[in-house]
Amino acid sequence: MNAGLALLAFAYVLSQFFRAFLAVLSPFLQSDLGATPQDLAFASGLWFIAFAALQPPIGWALDTHGPRRTAAGLMLLGAGGGSAVFALASSPLHISVAMTLIGVGCAPVLMASYYIFALDHPTDRFAFLAALMVGIGTLGNLVASYPMTLAAETIGWRAAMWALCAASSATALGILVLVRDPVKGPQTEVGSFAAVLRIRALWFIFPLMLVSYAEVGALRGLWIGPYLAEVFAAPPRVIGQASLAMGLAMVVGPMAYSAADRIIPSRKWIIFGGSALLLISTLALIGAPDRSILYVAAIMCLIGFFGSTYPAIMAHGRSFLPPHLVGRGVTMLNLCSIGGVGIAQFATGRIYSGVDPAAGAVAPYWMILIFFAALLTLGLAVYLFSRDAPT
Repeated sequence: MNAGLALLAFAYVLSQFFRAFLAVLSPFLQSDLGATPQDLAFASGLWFIAFAALQPPIGWALDTHGPRRTAAGLMLLGAGGGSAVFALASSPLHISVAMTLIGVGCAPVLMASYYIFALDHPTDRFAFLAALMVGIGTLGNLVASYPMTLAAETIGWRAAMWALCAASSATALGILVLVRDPVKGPQTEVGSFAAVLRIRALWFIFPLMLVSYAEVGALRGLWIGPYLAEVFAAPPRVIGQASLAMGLAMVVGPMAYSAADRIIPSRKWIIFGGSALLLISTLALIGAPDRSILYVAAIMCLIGFFGSTYPAIMAHGRSFLPPHLVGRGVTMLNLCSIGGVGIAQFATGRIYSGVDPAAGAVAPYWMILIFFAALLTLGLAVYLFSRDAPT
C-alpha cells in the first residue's frame, strides 16, 4: 500500500470513528448539553443522510476530477470544520449541524479508495482490497468505543473534538499531496447514473445493500450505548467496553467474508448465508432482550460480525460495472448502504420516542430490533433473485 492509499485508509478510520462515537458520548452530551437519545439519533441520522446525499456528485467528481481533489477538499471542509463546530457546541442543534458537516467530509473517502482499486488493480483483487480497506477502517470503531470514553473522562469531549479537527485537517492536506489519480485509458462511452440504473443485475442487490448495514451501523453507532445504560444501568466504561467488543467483531468480519470469497465459488451465497446468520442473531436478541448484559453484548458482537457484508456486496455489484461506470456505480451502491443507515436512524428515533414509557426500559429497543429484522427479511427475499457473480 503506497502512502496515498495509506492516508485514505487512515481517513476511513476517521470516517468509521465519526459514525460510531456518539454512542459512548451519550452520557456526557446528555449531562452537558441536555441531548436526549432521540436528539442523538437525529444528529447521527443527519450524518448518514449527508453522507448519502453526496454520493451522486461524488461519483461524478471521481469520474471527472479524480479521487485526490474530491477526497481532500471535502474532508478538509467537512470533517475538519464539522469537528470544530462540535467542539464549540452549546446545544443539541449544534451537534446536528456538526454531524451534518462531518458526514459531508467523510463521504468521499472509501469511494475514492474503491475507485483506485477498480481502475489500478486486477478485477479479481477488488473483493480482497475492498474488505481490507473496510477492515482497516473499522479500527475507527474501536477508537470510538472505550478509548473515546477514556478521552472524554480525562481531557474532556471538547478537547477530544479539537484533536479530531486537527487530525482530519492534516489528513486532508496529506491526501492532496500524496494521492495519485488513476491513469484512465481512452473513453469511448460517457457514463451516467441512468446507465447504472439500467444494469438489471443491480436491481436485486440494491435492496440488501440498503438494509444490511442499517442495523449494524445504527446499533453500533448509536443504540448500544442507551440500550445498555437504560436497560442494565451500565456505566460509561462498561458501555465503552461493550462497544469495543462489537467493534472488534466488525474488524474481523470483513476479513472473514474476504477469506470465504477465496474459498467458496459463489459470492451470492456467501452474502446470503452471512445475512441469514445476521437475521438469526437479531431474532435471538428479540427473544431475550433483557436476559443479561453479557448476553446482549455477545449478540451485539455476532450482529457486528455477520453484518459486515458491505465489502462483499460491493464486490458483487462491482462485478457488473463496466470501467466507464465505476465511479458512479460504486457511489450508487454506497448511497444505498449509507442512506439505509440514515433512514434507519430517523426511523428508530421515532420508534424509541413512540413507545409508552410504562412499557418498560427494554420495550423501545425490542421494537427497534423487530424493525431491523423485518427490513432484513425483505432485503434477503429480493436478493434471492439476484444473479450470482463468481468469486
